[in-house]
Amino acid sequence: MNILILCTGNSARSILLESILKHRSDGRIKAWSAGSKPAGRVHPQSIALLSEKGFPTDCLSSQSWDDFATSDAPVMDAVITVCGSAAGEECPYWPGTPLRAHWGVEDPAAAPPDDQPAAFETAYAQLYDRATQLIALPFEEMSQNDLHAALKRIGA
Repeated sequence: MNILILCTGNSARSILLESILKHRSDGRIKAWSAGSKPAGRVHPQSIALLSEKGFPTDCLSSQSWDDFATSDAPVMDAVITVCGSAAGEECPYWPGTPLRAHWGVEDPAAAPPDDQPAAFETAYAQLYDRATQLIALPFEEMSQNDLHAALKRIGA
């Protein structure tokens, strides 16, 4: 399954979920992340946390969602927003008409600097739990309607 994770800045929450799905799904999920107004860099606390959890961090990047709306972009099966701003924005056309779901998580980068390590841990835990629920599904065998309902239920 190909999944695009969207957040406005693409520096924290979307990066965390991309890494979790990409590296914990045993190849069943290919994940990318992007932002409507990408920060242009991955938040240093995202890199520190993912490194601490054993994820590779050398290939992380903050990129625009426009990169995935081209004719040569991977065709997505699902698009998941992780911030309210991106969920409410007018999205580009995604080839393949992917399922859409919202898995809202508070922005850990918006926390005061001294609180960011804990805020990032909280966001990571929430996203890890949701990713684990998705990975546990037999999504390869599910109908589009059942998969869409499951994606929405996981994000609720």
